Amino acid sequence: MGSSRPFPVFSFLSILALYFSLYTITPTSSLASLQDQFINCVQRNTHVYFPLEKTFFAPAKNVSMFSQVLESTAQNIRFLKKSLPKPGFIISPIHESHVQASVICAKKLRLHLRVRSGGHDYEGLSYVSQIVKPFILLDLSKMRQADINIKDNSAWVQSGSTVGELYYRIAEKSKVHGFPAGLCSSLGIGGHITGGAYGSMMRKYGLGADNVLDAKIVDANGRLLDRAAMGEDTFWAIRGGAGGSFGIILAWKIKLVPVPQTVTVFTVTKTLQQDVGHKIISKWQRVADKLVEELFIRVLFNVAGTGGNKTVTMSYNSMFLGGKGTLMKVMKKSFPELGLTLKDCIEMSWLDSIAYISGFPIHTPTNILLQGKSPFPKVNFKAKSDFVKTPIPESGLKGIFQKLLKEDIPLMIWNPYGGMMARIPESQIPFPHRKGVLFKVQYVTSWLDSDKRPSKHMNWIRDFYNYMTPYVSSNPRQAYVNYRDLDLGKNTKDTKTCFKQAQGWGANYFKNNFNRLVSIKSKVDPENFFRHEQSIPPMP
Repeated sequence: MGSSRPFPVFSFLSILALYFSLYTITPTSSLASLQDQFINCVQRNTHVYFPLEKTFFAPAKNVSMFSQVLESTAQNIRFLKKSLPKPGFIISPIHESHVQASVICAKKLRLHLRVRSGGHDYEGLSYVSQIVKPFILLDLSKMRQADINIKDNSAWVQSGSTVGELYYRIAEKSKVHGFPAGLCSSLGIGGHITGGAYGSMMRKYGLGADNVLDAKIVDANGRLLDRAAMGEDTFWAIRGGAGGSFGIILAWKIKLVPVPQTVTVFTVTKTLQQDVGHKIISKWQRVADKLVEELFIRVLFNVAGTGGNKTVTMSYNSMFLGGKGTLMKVMKKSFPELGLTLKDCIEMSWLDSIAYISGFPIHTPTNILLQGKSPFPKVNFKAKSDFVKTPIPESGLKGIFQKLLKEDIPLMIWNPYGGMMARIPESQIPFPHRKGVLFKVQYVTSWLDSDKRPSKHMNWIRDFYNYMTPYVSSNPRQAYVNYRDLDLGKNTKDTKTCFKQAQGWGANYFKNNFNRLVSIKSKVDPENFFRHEQSIPPMP
């Protein structure tokens, strides 16, 4: 997992001299002093060479470079506002030893640490701290190696790699292997799997977290641990117990799954006017979780048109593990209401389907996945989630459409469950949303920087969420931890009261698995070194 290069004495002295001659900040700043101490401490605690100019970024050194690194993978730009606290400096390690040293030194200097792999955190918790200042950011984006082993159907992939990169590297070695993780190609694999990781093959193979064989983490004492060393409790917790609580994930060993050489995709869009009596969307609710496991059909709700001509569109976006002939037979038997035709069906490789489902235009070269970029522009957004266990009646659907038409840029996505997701026990890993779930709902509202009414959009999505209460899971109302939602509750600065504060949102995300997560946290990180606004707390 990466090469180690000896750090000779002359290199150490020259690099240290370079640092103090070019980068030392005036000693009047306490943060600058901490940075100096941190640099010295890291130098003493790693044996592997690292260039300071490529691994340390601070505003006082180079504001533009610092901002560029901070913003590089952050997807929700509302957390990059000047009014929000920024890290005192950023560390971008290039070797696991640098991560170990960073933890040791942050703990020694009592510096709060945030860890980021891909920056998709919906509430910015991986790169913003509103409960502890000052804080530093450990950015893993330079650790992105993927070693694919087709012979034993496995791969080791470092946390900074995106899921798109991982998929591409798998396909380089085999056209009949894949991995059942995310739909968005720019997701950082490190944090993605810690929350579960679902994608278009979840009904066939479960979550990405269900297909993890081993992991490398750095614990709160700076130790590098694999599955055997961390123990089965910690290994259980990190696969779905969410990031930022138990250690820093450096790499995952994943189980590759078989995929056919040819898969089929389609997107069929219907307007409200074309779905008379809501018959199509009502039938989808009844059959989407019961279709053959090879078939994944999600629904994306958008608004089209302007003024009095606005309407809701429902795009049935699908990937089928097989050819279009077989797909047509399945659809005619189980979901003829959609009116799918052979012309709608596009056969392609599994890797091509990744780019398609991610939102890139059809026929986009698959090497786009190596860029780690999203096909969509970065915007301000707020998201929430729900799980539906009984079909929403027509009266409820009418209210949903009315709500959507009131917002400027709304998005709602329904993702089907069933199949393998229903057969894996709730306690297998911390992710508990299994048997009985028909589909998961994601609500999103977004706005541009030029829109000065963020409160309008925040109020809309909260009102929509309240409206949905009768139609979704309850006691607890379930939520997906990878769609972080601080409206559910958050920890405060007082770590002694975190457990009581966390019980509410902990049940939303993890149901009965929350108590086991707390028990494990109490053993592996009793001082709560790894913490954020919704991290798992230790027992008080």
